[in-house]
Amino acid sequence: MSDATPSPAPASQPDEARADRASQPGDSSGTPQAPRSSAAARWRRLVGRVAGAPSWALAVGIYLLTTSVYFAFAAPDVLISHTQYNHFALLADGWLHGRLDLPDGPPDYAQMNDFAKFKGQWYVAFPPFPAVLLLPVAAVAGEAELVRDGQFFVWLAGVGPGLLFLALERLSARGLSPRSRWQNVVLSVAFAFGSVYFFCAVQGTVWFAAHVVGVALAALYLFASIEAKNPLLAGVALGFGLMTRAPLAFAAPLFALEALRSCASPASTLGARGPGFGGWWQWFKVYVRGLDWRRLSRLYALFALPILLCLGALFWMNWERFGSGFDNGYQYLTVAWQTRIKKWGLFHYHYLSRNLGIALSMLPWLGGKHGFQINVHGLALWFTTPLYLWLLWPKTKGALHWALWASVLCIAAPTLFYQNTGWAQFGYRFSNDYAVFLIALLAIGARPLRWGFALALAWSIAVNAFGAWTFGKEEHKSYYYVDGSQTHFYQRD
Repeated sequence: MSDATPSPAPASQPDEARADRASQPGDSSGTPQAPRSSAAARWRRLVGRVAGAPSWALAVGIYLLTTSVYFAFAAPDVLISHTQYNHFALLADGWLHGRLDLPDGPPDYAQMNDFAKFKGQWYVAFPPFPAVLLLPVAAVAGEAELVRDGQFFVWLAGVGPGLLFLALERLSARGLSPRSRWQNVVLSVAFAFGSVYFFCAVQGTVWFAAHVVGVALAALYLFASIEAKNPLLAGVALGFGLMTRAPLAFAAPLFALEALRSCASPASTLGARGPGFGGWWQWFKVYVRGLDWRRLSRLYALFALPILLCLGALFWMNWERFGSGFDNGYQYLTVAWQTRIKKWGLFHYHYLSRNLGIALSMLPWLGGKHGFQINVHGLALWFTTPLYLWLLWPKTKGALHWALWASVLCIAAPTLFYQNTGWAQFGYRFSNDYAVFLIALLAIGARPLRWGFALALAWSIAVNAFGAWTFGKEEHKSYYYVDGSQTHFYQRD
Protein backbone atom coordinates (compact mmCIF):
# COMPACT_ATOMS: atom_id res chain seq x y z
CA MET A 1 0.00 0.00 0.00
CA SER A 2 2.89 2.33 0.61
CA ASP A 3 6.44 2.81 -0.40
CA ALA A 4 9.06 2.47 2.24
CA THR A 5 10.06 5.72 3.88
CA PRO A 6 13.67 6.32 4.84
CA SER A 7 14.68 6.44 8.46
CA PRO A 8 16.05 9.78 9.53
CA ALA A 9 19.74 10.22 9.96
CA PRO A 10 20.80 10.23 13.60
CA ALA A 11 20.50 13.72 15.02
CA SER A 12 23.85 15.36 15.55
CA GLN A 13 24.57 16.01 19.19
CA PRO A 14 26.12 19.26 20.39
CA ASP A 15 29.79 19.16 21.19
CA GLU A 16 30.50 22.42 23.00
CA ALA A 17 33.89 21.25 24.11
CA ARG A 18 34.91 20.71 20.50
CA ALA A 19 33.62 24.18 19.60
CA ASP A 20 35.57 25.67 22.49
CA ARG A 21 38.76 23.86 21.48
CA ALA A 22 38.33 25.00 17.91
CA SER A 23 38.19 28.60 19.07
CA GLN A 24 41.49 28.39 20.99
CA PRO A 25 44.91 29.26 19.42
CA GLY A 26 47.41 26.51 18.69
CA ASP A 27 47.07 23.01 17.26
CA SER A 28 47.96 19.52 18.42
CA SER A 29 51.62 20.05 17.53
CA GLY A 30 51.83 23.12 19.74
CA THR A 31 52.32 25.48 16.80
CA PRO A 32 50.72 28.85 17.58
CA GLN A 33 47.73 29.67 15.40
CA ALA A 34 45.93 32.93 14.80
CA PRO A 35 42.86 33.20 17.07
CA ARG A 36 39.67 32.30 15.27
CA SER A 37 36.76 34.70 15.20
CA SER A 38 35.03 34.76 18.58
CA ALA A 39 31.78 35.51 16.74
CA ALA A 40 32.15 32.30 14.72
CA ALA A 41 32.82 30.34 17.90
CA ARG A 42 29.77 31.83 19.57
CA TRP A 43 27.68 30.93 16.53
CA ARG A 44 28.92 27.32 16.66
CA ARG A 45 28.06 27.10 20.35
CA LEU A 46 24.60 28.55 19.64
CA VAL A 47 24.02 25.97 16.90
CA GLY A 48 25.07 23.24 19.31
CA ARG A 49 22.78 24.45 22.06
CA VAL A 50 19.82 24.68 19.68
CA ALA A 51 20.51 21.14 18.42
CA GLY A 52 20.46 19.86 21.98
CA ALA A 53 17.57 21.93 23.31
CA PRO A 54 14.22 20.27 24.09
CA SER A 55 11.68 20.55 21.30
CA TRP A 56 9.20 22.36 23.55
CA ALA A 57 11.82 25.04 24.33
CA LEU A 58 12.38 25.66 20.63
CA ALA A 59 8.61 25.77 20.07
CA VAL A 60 8.37 28.48 22.73
CA GLY A 61 11.23 30.31 21.02
CA ILE A 62 9.43 30.15 17.69
CA TYR A 63 6.28 31.49 19.36
CA LEU A 64 8.18 34.41 20.88
CA LEU A 65 9.99 35.21 17.63
CA THR A 66 6.93 35.07 15.41
CA THR A 67 4.67 36.90 17.86
CA SER A 68 7.22 39.70 18.20
CA VAL A 69 7.36 40.14 14.44
CA TYR A 70 3.57 40.04 14.15
CA PHE A 71 3.27 42.80 16.74
CA ALA A 72 5.82 44.86 14.83
CA PHE A 73 3.78 44.53 11.61
CA ALA A 74 0.33 45.06 13.11
CA ALA A 75 -1.33 48.46 12.72
CA PRO A 76 -1.37 50.50 15.97
CA ASP A 77 -5.17 50.75 16.00
CA VAL A 78 -5.39 46.94 15.89
CA LEU A 79 -3.45 46.78 19.16
CA ILE A 80 -4.81 49.68 21.21
CA SER A 81 -8.58 49.37 20.71
CA HIS A 82 -11.25 47.02 19.40
CA THR A 83 -11.21 46.31 15.68
CA GLN A 84 -13.86 47.58 13.32
CA TYR A 85 -15.14 44.03 12.80
CA ASN A 86 -15.10 42.63 16.33
CA HIS A 87 -17.81 40.02 15.74
CA PHE A 88 -16.28 37.48 18.13
CA ALA A 89 -16.17 40.02 20.97
CA LEU A 90 -19.80 40.90 20.29
CA LEU A 91 -20.72 37.20 20.33
CA ALA A 92 -18.83 36.56 23.59
CA ASP A 93 -20.43 39.62 25.22
CA GLY A 94 -23.86 38.39 24.18
CA TRP A 95 -23.25 35.00 25.80
CA LEU A 96 -22.23 36.70 29.04
CA HIS A 97 -25.60 38.45 28.99
CA GLY A 98 -27.47 35.22 28.23
CA ARG A 99 -28.22 36.00 24.58
CA LEU A 100 -27.43 34.43 21.22
CA ASP A 101 -28.58 37.47 19.25
CA LEU A 102 -27.51 41.13 19.18
CA PRO A 103 -30.45 42.95 20.81
CA ASP A 104 -29.28 46.39 19.67
CA GLY A 105 -28.23 45.18 16.23
CA PRO A 106 -24.74 45.50 14.75
CA PRO A 107 -22.76 48.52 15.98
CA ASP A 108 -22.49 51.44 13.58
CA TYR A 109 -18.72 51.10 13.24
CA ALA A 110 -19.12 47.58 11.78
CA GLN A 111 -21.12 48.96 8.82
CA MET A 112 -23.48 45.95 8.76
CA ASN A 113 -20.61 43.85 7.39
CA ASP A 114 -21.29 40.08 7.57
CA PHE A 115 -24.10 39.98 10.12
CA ALA A 116 -27.08 37.65 9.71
CA LYS A 117 -30.66 38.90 10.03
CA PHE A 118 -33.37 36.31 10.68
CA LYS A 119 -36.98 37.08 11.68
CA GLY A 120 -36.04 40.59 12.75
CA GLN A 121 -33.13 39.51 14.96
CA TRP A 122 -29.43 40.07 14.31
CA TYR A 123 -26.80 37.34 14.78
CA VAL A 124 -23.10 36.63 14.38
CA ALA A 125 -23.12 33.64 12.04
CA PHE A 126 -19.42 32.78 12.14
CA PRO A 127 -18.35 29.52 13.87
CA PRO A 128 -18.06 30.41 17.55
CA PHE A 129 -14.90 28.88 19.03
CA PRO A 130 -12.77 32.08 18.77
CA ALA A 131 -15.50 33.78 20.81
CA VAL A 132 -15.13 31.03 23.42
CA LEU A 133 -11.46 31.97 23.75
CA LEU A 134 -12.44 35.62 24.16
CA LEU A 135 -14.93 34.92 26.97
CA PRO A 136 -12.54 35.61 29.90
CA VAL A 137 -11.33 38.83 28.27
CA ALA A 138 -14.90 39.96 27.58
CA ALA A 139 -15.92 39.15 31.16
CA VAL A 140 -13.11 41.31 32.54
CA ALA A 141 -13.71 44.14 30.04
CA GLY A 142 -17.42 44.31 30.77
CA GLU A 143 -18.53 45.23 27.25
CA ALA A 144 -17.53 44.28 23.71
CA GLU A 145 -16.20 47.73 22.78
CA LEU A 146 -13.61 47.49 25.57
CA VAL A 147 -12.21 44.18 24.34
CA ARG A 148 -8.96 44.60 22.41
CA ASP A 149 -9.81 41.69 20.16
CA GLY A 150 -7.15 42.51 17.57
CA GLN A 151 -4.36 42.45 20.14
CA PHE A 152 -5.74 39.23 21.64
CA PHE A 153 -5.52 37.39 18.32
CA VAL A 154 -2.06 38.76 17.54
CA TRP A 155 -0.94 37.25 20.86
CA LEU A 156 -2.33 33.92 19.63
CA ALA A 157 -0.80 34.17 16.16
CA GLY A 158 2.55 32.60 17.13
CA VAL A 159 0.91 29.48 18.58
CA GLY A 160 0.34 27.88 15.17
CA PRO A 161 3.98 28.06 14.00
CA GLY A 162 5.17 26.76 17.38
CA LEU A 163 2.80 23.77 17.29
CA LEU A 164 3.72 23.12 13.65
CA PHE A 165 7.37 22.80 14.72
CA LEU A 166 6.40 20.20 17.34
CA ALA A 167 4.50 18.24 14.69
CA LEU A 168 7.51 18.30 12.35
CA GLU A 169 9.73 17.15 15.22
CA ARG A 170 7.38 14.22 15.87
CA LEU A 171 7.56 13.27 12.19
CA SER A 172 11.35 13.25 12.40
CA ALA A 173 11.40 11.31 15.68
CA ARG A 174 9.10 8.61 14.27
CA GLY A 175 11.24 8.12 11.16
CA LEU A 176 8.58 9.59 8.86
CA SER A 177 10.63 12.65 7.93
CA PRO A 178 14.38 12.89 7.28
CA ARG A 179 14.53 16.54 8.31
CA SER A 180 17.00 17.74 10.91
CA ARG A 181 15.99 19.97 13.80
CA TRP A 182 17.30 23.04 12.00
CA GLN A 183 15.31 22.15 8.88
CA ASN A 184 12.17 21.80 11.00
CA VAL A 185 12.85 25.26 12.41
CA VAL A 186 13.27 26.63 8.88
CA LEU A 187 10.04 25.03 7.65
CA SER A 188 8.10 26.38 10.63
CA VAL A 189 9.46 29.88 10.12
CA ALA A 190 8.82 29.55 6.38
CA PHE A 191 5.15 28.97 7.16
CA ALA A 192 5.03 31.83 9.68
CA PHE A 193 6.55 34.46 7.38
CA GLY A 194 6.54 32.93 3.89
CA SER A 195 2.85 32.12 3.50
CA VAL A 196 -0.34 34.15 3.46
CA TYR A 197 -0.68 33.36 7.15
CA PHE A 198 1.69 36.31 7.73
CA PHE A 199 -0.75 38.98 6.54
CA CYS A 200 -3.68 37.21 8.23
CA ALA A 201 -1.88 37.06 11.58
CA VAL A 202 -1.67 40.84 11.95
CA GLN A 203 -5.23 41.86 10.98
CA GLY A 204 -7.21 40.97 14.09
CA THR A 205 -10.63 41.27 12.42
CA VAL A 206 -13.17 38.45 12.43
CA TRP A 207 -12.24 36.68 9.17
CA PHE A 208 -8.50 36.65 9.86
CA ALA A 209 -8.86 35.92 13.58
CA ALA A 210 -10.59 32.68 12.60
CA HIS A 211 -7.55 31.73 10.52
CA VAL A 212 -5.21 32.40 13.45
CA VAL A 213 -7.18 30.06 15.70
CA GLY A 214 -7.81 27.56 12.91
CA VAL A 215 -4.11 27.24 12.05
CA ALA A 216 -3.20 26.55 15.68
CA LEU A 217 -5.87 23.84 15.89
CA ALA A 218 -4.83 22.34 12.54
CA ALA A 219 -1.21 22.13 13.73
CA LEU A 220 -2.31 20.54 17.01
CA TYR A 221 -4.43 18.07 15.05
CA LEU A 222 -1.47 17.20 12.83
CA PHE A 223 0.72 16.62 15.89
CA ALA A 224 -1.87 14.36 17.55
CA SER A 225 -2.74 12.42 14.37
CA ILE A 226 0.77 11.21 13.51
CA GLU A 227 0.58 7.43 13.90
CA ALA A 228 -2.76 8.10 15.69
CA LYS A 229 -0.74 8.69 18.86
CA ASN A 230 -3.25 10.96 20.63
CA PRO A 231 -6.78 10.15 19.42
CA LEU A 232 -8.64 12.17 22.05
CA LEU A 233 -6.43 15.23 21.51
CA ALA A 234 -6.85 14.87 17.73
CA GLY A 235 -10.62 14.79 18.18
CA VAL A 236 -10.59 17.85 20.44
CA ALA A 237 -8.44 19.77 17.95
CA LEU A 238 -10.64 18.82 15.00
CA GLY A 239 -13.86 19.48 16.93
CA PHE A 240 -12.76 22.96 17.95
CA GLY A 241 -11.35 23.37 14.44
CA LEU A 242 -14.71 22.87 12.77
CA MET A 243 -16.15 25.32 15.32
CA THR A 244 -13.60 27.84 14.01
CA ARG A 245 -13.25 27.15 10.30
CA ALA A 246 -15.88 24.73 9.00
CA PRO A 247 -13.63 23.26 6.22
CA LEU A 248 -11.34 21.83 8.91
CA ALA A 249 -13.98 19.14 9.50
CA PHE A 250 -12.74 17.60 6.25
CA ALA A 251 -9.26 17.02 7.70
CA ALA A 252 -10.60 13.80 9.28
CA PRO A 253 -9.02 11.50 6.63
CA LEU A 254 -5.58 12.16 8.13
CA PHE A 255 -6.40 10.59 11.49
CA ALA A 256 -8.61 7.91 9.95
CA LEU A 257 -5.83 6.70 7.62
CA GLU A 258 -3.10 7.02 10.23
CA ALA A 259 -5.17 4.91 12.63
CA LEU A 260 -5.55 2.26 9.93
CA ARG A 261 -1.82 2.31 9.27
CA SER A 262 -0.95 1.99 12.94
CA CYS A 263 -3.36 -0.92 13.42
CA ALA A 264 -2.29 -2.92 10.35
CA SER A 265 0.18 -5.76 10.53
CA PRO A 266 3.55 -5.11 8.84
CA ALA A 267 3.06 -8.10 6.58
CA SER A 268 -0.20 -6.76 5.15
CA THR A 269 0.95 -3.19 4.63
CA LEU A 270 4.28 -4.00 3.03
CA GLY A 271 3.45 -7.28 1.33
CA ALA A 272 3.75 -7.61 -2.45
CA ARG A 273 0.61 -7.26 -4.55
CA GLY A 274 -0.03 -9.49 -7.51
CA PRO A 275 -0.96 -8.19 -10.97
CA GLY A 276 -4.44 -7.07 -11.87
CA PHE A 277 -7.61 -6.84 -9.83
CA GLY A 278 -7.13 -10.31 -8.36
CA GLY A 279 -3.79 -9.33 -6.85
CA TRP A 280 -5.29 -6.23 -5.25
CA TRP A 281 -8.26 -8.20 -3.91
CA GLN A 282 -6.01 -10.81 -2.33
CA TRP A 283 -3.89 -8.06 -0.76
CA PHE A 284 -7.02 -6.34 0.56
CA LYS A 285 -8.23 -9.54 2.25
CA VAL A 286 -4.84 -10.02 3.89
CA TYR A 287 -4.83 -6.38 4.97
CA VAL A 288 -8.29 -6.56 6.56
CA ARG A 289 -7.49 -9.79 8.38
CA GLY A 290 -4.29 -8.25 9.71
CA LEU A 291 -6.00 -5.24 11.28
CA ASP A 292 -6.16 -4.93 15.06
CA TRP A 293 -9.89 -4.22 15.06
CA ARG A 294 -10.19 -3.76 18.80
CA ARG A 295 -7.49 -1.09 18.91
CA LEU A 296 -8.84 0.55 15.75
CA SER A 297 -12.34 0.77 17.22
CA ARG A 298 -10.95 2.31 20.40
CA LEU A 299 -8.95 4.91 18.45
CA TYR A 300 -11.94 5.88 16.33
CA ALA A 301 -14.24 6.12 19.35
CA LEU A 302 -11.88 8.37 21.28
CA PHE A 303 -11.38 10.50 18.17
CA ALA A 304 -15.09 10.80 17.40
CA LEU A 305 -16.34 11.63 20.91
CA PRO A 306 -15.19 15.29 21.16
CA ILE A 307 -16.12 15.90 17.53
CA LEU A 308 -19.68 14.73 18.17
CA LEU A 309 -19.90 16.93 21.25
CA CYS A 310 -18.75 19.97 19.25
CA LEU A 311 -21.20 19.17 16.46
CA GLY A 312 -23.94 18.87 19.07
CA ALA A 313 -23.10 22.33 20.43
CA LEU A 314 -23.21 23.80 16.91
CA PHE A 315 -26.49 22.09 16.09
CA TRP A 316 -28.03 23.42 19.30
CA MET A 317 -26.90 26.99 18.54
CA ASN A 318 -28.22 26.79 15.00
CA TRP A 319 -31.57 25.38 16.18
CA GLU A 320 -31.99 28.11 18.79
CA ARG A 321 -31.14 30.86 16.31
CA PHE A 322 -32.43 29.70 12.94
CA GLY A 323 -34.79 26.82 13.68
CA SER A 324 -32.61 24.12 12.11
CA GLY A 325 -29.48 22.38 13.35
CA PHE A 326 -28.07 22.39 9.83
CA ASP A 327 -28.67 26.11 9.17
CA ASN A 328 -25.62 28.18 10.16
CA GLY A 329 -27.17 31.48 9.08
CA TYR A 330 -24.81 32.32 6.24
CA GLN A 331 -27.71 32.58 3.81
CA TYR A 332 -29.09 35.44 5.92
CA LEU A 333 -25.96 37.59 5.76
CA THR A 334 -26.77 41.18 4.86
CA VAL A 335 -24.17 41.53 2.13
CA ALA A 336 -24.16 43.23 -1.26
CA TRP A 337 -23.82 39.90 -3.11
CA GLN A 338 -26.91 38.33 -1.53
CA THR A 339 -28.41 38.15 -5.03
CA ARG A 340 -25.85 35.63 -6.25
CA ILE A 341 -26.30 33.55 -3.10
CA LYS A 342 -30.05 33.37 -3.75
CA LYS A 343 -29.45 32.42 -7.38
CA TRP A 344 -26.64 29.90 -7.05
CA GLY A 345 -26.52 29.06 -3.34
CA LEU A 346 -23.54 29.21 -0.99
CA PHE A 347 -21.80 26.34 -2.80
CA HIS A 348 -22.06 25.66 -6.51
CA TYR A 349 -20.07 24.60 -9.55
CA HIS A 350 -20.71 28.13 -10.84
CA TYR A 351 -18.04 29.47 -8.47
CA LEU A 352 -15.35 26.88 -9.22
CA SER A 353 -13.65 28.55 -12.18
CA ARG A 354 -13.25 31.93 -10.47
CA ASN A 355 -11.91 30.36 -7.28
CA LEU A 356 -9.41 28.24 -9.20
CA GLY A 357 -8.42 31.36 -11.14
CA ILE A 358 -7.71 33.31 -7.97
CA ALA A 359 -5.85 30.48 -6.26
CA LEU A 360 -3.70 29.54 -9.25
CA SER A 361 -3.42 32.44 -11.70
CA MET A 362 -3.96 35.86 -10.11
CA LEU A 363 -0.95 38.18 -10.43
CA PRO A 364 -0.30 41.86 -9.61
CA TRP A 365 -1.78 44.31 -12.08
CA LEU A 366 0.44 46.75 -13.96
CA GLY A 367 0.08 50.51 -13.62
CA GLY A 368 -1.16 52.76 -10.86
CA LYS A 369 0.76 55.09 -8.58
CA HIS A 370 3.43 52.52 -7.71
CA GLY A 371 3.65 50.77 -11.07
CA PHE A 372 1.53 47.85 -9.85
CA GLN A 373 -1.65 47.15 -7.92
CA ILE A 374 -2.98 44.06 -6.19
CA ASN A 375 -6.59 43.11 -6.73
CA VAL A 376 -8.03 42.31 -3.29
CA HIS A 377 -9.37 39.03 -4.59
CA GLY A 378 -5.80 38.01 -3.77
CA LEU A 379 -2.65 36.66 -5.40
CA ALA A 380 -2.00 33.13 -6.63
CA LEU A 381 -0.58 30.61 -4.17
CA TRP A 382 2.51 29.88 -6.24
CA PHE A 383 3.25 33.62 -6.43
CA THR A 384 3.00 34.28 -2.70
CA THR A 385 4.57 30.96 -1.64
CA PRO A 386 6.64 29.34 -4.42
CA LEU A 387 7.89 26.89 -1.77
CA TYR A 388 4.77 24.88 -2.55
CA LEU A 389 6.20 24.08 -5.99
CA TRP A 390 8.56 21.64 -4.23
CA LEU A 391 5.49 19.52 -3.50
CA LEU A 392 5.27 18.59 -7.18
CA TRP A 393 8.28 16.27 -7.12
CA PRO A 394 8.71 14.57 -3.72
CA LYS A 395 11.71 12.31 -3.39
CA THR A 396 9.83 9.75 -1.30
CA LYS A 397 6.19 8.80 -0.90
CA GLY A 398 4.47 6.71 1.71
CA ALA A 399 1.17 6.08 3.41
CA LEU A 400 1.37 9.37 5.31
CA HIS A 401 2.03 11.20 2.04
CA TRP A 402 -1.31 10.05 0.64
CA ALA A 403 -3.14 10.63 3.93
CA LEU A 404 -1.96 14.25 4.01
CA TRP A 405 -2.87 14.85 0.38
CA ALA A 406 -6.31 13.30 0.92
CA SER A 407 -6.90 15.74 3.78
CA VAL A 408 -5.64 18.73 1.78
CA LEU A 409 -7.94 17.95 -1.14
CA CYS A 410 -10.94 17.32 1.11
CA ILE A 411 -10.40 20.62 2.96
CA ALA A 412 -9.79 22.63 -0.21
CA ALA A 413 -12.80 21.33 -2.14
CA PRO A 414 -15.58 23.16 -0.23
CA THR A 415 -13.90 26.56 -0.51
CA LEU A 416 -13.28 26.06 -4.24
CA PHE A 417 -17.05 25.72 -4.68
CA TYR A 418 -17.84 28.54 -2.21
CA GLN A 419 -19.52 31.77 -3.28
CA ASN A 420 -16.64 33.96 -2.04
CA THR A 421 -13.03 33.93 -3.26
CA GLY A 422 -11.79 35.12 0.12
CA TRP A 423 -12.27 38.79 -0.78
CA ALA A 424 -10.82 40.98 0.57
CA GLN A 425 -7.33 39.52 0.90
CA PHE A 426 -3.69 39.91 -0.07
CA GLY A 427 -3.26 36.25 -1.00
CA TYR A 428 -5.53 33.23 -1.12
CA ARG A 429 -6.34 33.09 2.60
CA PHE A 430 -8.47 29.94 2.45
CA SER A 431 -5.21 28.04 1.95
CA ASN A 432 -4.54 28.60 5.66
CA ASP A 433 -7.00 25.78 6.34
CA TYR A 434 -4.57 23.22 4.89
CA ALA A 435 -1.21 25.01 4.81
CA VAL A 436 0.23 23.14 7.82
CA PHE A 437 -0.41 19.86 5.99
CA LEU A 438 1.43 21.21 2.93
CA ILE A 439 4.41 22.05 5.13
CA ALA A 440 4.30 18.52 6.54
CA LEU A 441 4.33 17.20 2.97
CA LEU A 442 7.43 19.30 2.26
CA ALA A 443 9.06 17.70 5.30
CA ILE A 444 8.30 14.06 4.51
CA GLY A 445 8.92 14.51 0.77
CA ALA A 446 12.67 14.51 1.56
CA ARG A 447 13.55 16.78 -1.36
CA PRO A 448 16.87 18.51 -0.49
CA LEU A 449 16.45 22.14 0.59
CA ARG A 450 19.23 23.74 -1.43
CA TRP A 451 19.87 27.09 -3.09
CA GLY A 452 16.72 27.01 -5.19
CA PHE A 453 14.63 26.48 -2.08
CA ALA A 454 16.53 29.24 -0.26
CA LEU A 455 15.78 31.69 -3.09
CA ALA A 456 12.11 30.67 -3.11
CA LEU A 457 12.01 31.13 0.66
CA ALA A 458 13.53 34.61 0.39
CA TRP A 459 10.93 35.55 -2.24
CA SER A 460 8.10 34.12 -0.11
CA ILE A 461 9.13 36.09 2.96
CA ALA A 462 9.63 39.31 1.01
CA VAL A 463 6.24 39.08 -0.74
CA ASN A 464 4.28 38.15 2.37
CA ALA A 465 6.08 40.73 4.50
CA PHE A 466 4.91 43.33 1.99
CA GLY A 467 1.37 42.03 2.34
CA ALA A 468 1.53 42.05 6.13
CA TRP A 469 2.91 45.60 6.14
CA THR A 470 0.46 47.10 3.64
CA PHE A 471 -2.81 45.17 3.60
CA GLY A 472 -5.68 46.76 5.50
CA LYS A 473 -3.79 49.97 6.31
CA GLU A 474 -5.26 53.24 5.14
CA GLU A 475 -1.88 54.80 4.34
CA HIS A 476 -1.08 51.94 1.94
CA LYS A 477 -4.44 51.55 0.22
CA SER A 478 -3.05 52.85 -3.09
CA TYR A 479 -1.28 49.50 -3.51
CA TYR A 480 -4.64 47.74 -3.80
CA TYR A 481 -7.51 47.68 -6.25
CA VAL A 482 -10.85 47.37 -4.48
CA ASP A 483 -14.06 46.58 -6.34
CA GLY A 484 -17.07 46.44 -4.04
CA SER A 485 -19.11 44.47 -6.57
CA GLN A 486 -16.58 41.59 -6.44
CA THR A 487 -16.92 41.13 -10.21
CA HIS A 488 -13.52 42.42 -11.39
CA PHE A 489 -11.00 39.57 -11.27
CA TYR A 490 -8.43 40.27 -13.97
CA GLN A 491 -7.10 43.61 -15.19
CA ARG A 492 -9.14 45.01 -18.02
CA ASP A 493 -7.57 45.99 -21.33
